[in-house]
Amino acid sequence: MQSIPVDTARLGVLRCAIAPETKISNFETQEVKKDRDGNAVYTVAVTVRQDGRRISVIEIAVSGEPKGIQEGQVVRVTGLTAFMWSMGDRHGVSFRADAITPVHGTPAAHVKGGDA
Repeated sequence: MQSIPVDTARLGVLRCAIAPETKISNFETQEVKKDRDGNAVYTVAVTVRQDGRRISVIEIAVSGEPKGIQEGQVVRVTGLTAFMWSMGDRHGVSFRADAITPVHGTPAAHVKGGDA
């Protein structure tokens, strides 16, 4: 796999679309994917909007549970890398980060069903 470092400063505002979820490596047994050090791998869906363009959503994998992240909250992504992959006729890009942290002082969007 070819890895490509991503300059997150050029991506505009990054906002959590789906809060951290464990990544499943085996859906039959519900086994959680682990990294080389044995830490659980989580995915966070993040919206990216660059210079007034359409919003894109990317899923970013990160080792260990990201703390304090809520849907709608602005986040900081550290050490983002894109990986090109292919399996037979299928191909795509996956993303991995060293860390995903909340940006404090930025209100999260109102979440449906949340407190009034």
